[in-house]
Amino acid sequence: MGAVVGSRRPRHPQLPNFITLPQKEGAPAYTRPGQFAARLGLEHEPLYIEGDSKAPLKFHVPALQLRADTPGARLVERHSLLRELDANRRDFEAYASSRNWTAQQQRALSLLLSSSTTEAFDVAREPATLRERYGENVNGMSLLAARRLVEAGVPFITVFWRGDPDKLNKKCASGGGWDTHGNNFRCLQEDLLPEFDRAFSALIEDLAQRGLLDQTLLMITSEMGRKPKIGDPRSGGVSGAGRDHWTHCLTDVLAGGGIRGGQVYGSSDRFAEYPANNPVTPADVTKTVFRAMGIDNLEAYDKQNRPYNLLAEGAPLETLF
Repeated sequence: MGAVVGSRRPRHPQLPNFITLPQKEGAPAYTRPGQFAARLGLEHEPLYIEGDSKAPLKFHVPALQLRADTPGARLVERHSLLRELDANRRDFEAYASSRNWTAQQQRALSLLLSSSTTEAFDVAREPATLRERYGENVNGMSLLAARRLVEAGVPFITVFWRGDPDKLNKKCASGGGWDTHGNNFRCLQEDLLPEFDRAFSALIEDLAQRGLLDQTLLMITSEMGRKPKIGDPRSGGVSGAGRDHWTHCLTDVLAGGGIRGGQVYGSSDRFAEYPANNPVTPADVTKTVFRAMGIDNLEAYDKQNRPYNLLAEGAPLETLF
């Protein structure tokens, strides 16, 4: 979704059009699919900003870190040498993959040398009272960094929730986040929801006070819902009070970006098992995001210049606007 939006919006003068923080979801053990540009090409991949749970005010970009002994001037000299070498192999530039590589090099250099790159997600520049309002943890500071990126004009930002395995793995039978296979209700009430409510309400309030909410669509989503039946074999069944995976029904939240607040679209059956009224697919939700972003042309071309549709299914939920 972010790659499509980034590819369709005017290019940001300094920053990438698609930024993800505070992690690449699934790394390092494995990487979850669905967060990359795929057929659109590497130039539309997200820039990953890494957060630190133990130092939540510090964000860095692993892909753009220079060695300590490589100052900016030396980097410029190296790039000048590279240009001279490239001048002797112009035939190589005829290949599309080479042109893409050269464009990526230029993009990386401009990001490395631009002070606005790091300033955009330097949350330490924000007042202490505002940081406290969001919550000075890696998730709260990631949402604050996202607000700074919105202010800087980045079209699409993804914030993944970073769990706390040390604190919650044993208590919730989870990876430290929302995958509550055990002790679901206490983990939500005592740990997950207070941190989330504080940070997300701060983000809405902050954007509204800066006059940015009407032009910024916020979406909370997940890969799945939770099983309506209480009890998960992984935590001892009913006594463990966990909830297993449930892919048939989940809830999304939309705010800002032209969405009319205070409404509920669709409903589940009385057991919260399956959609009942106004069923919605992921394609419908995605098309709704594209509609809010002013994107209706979803035709793209592959490397052989053959047209294909980036998302043929679904339709925007016009009644939400």
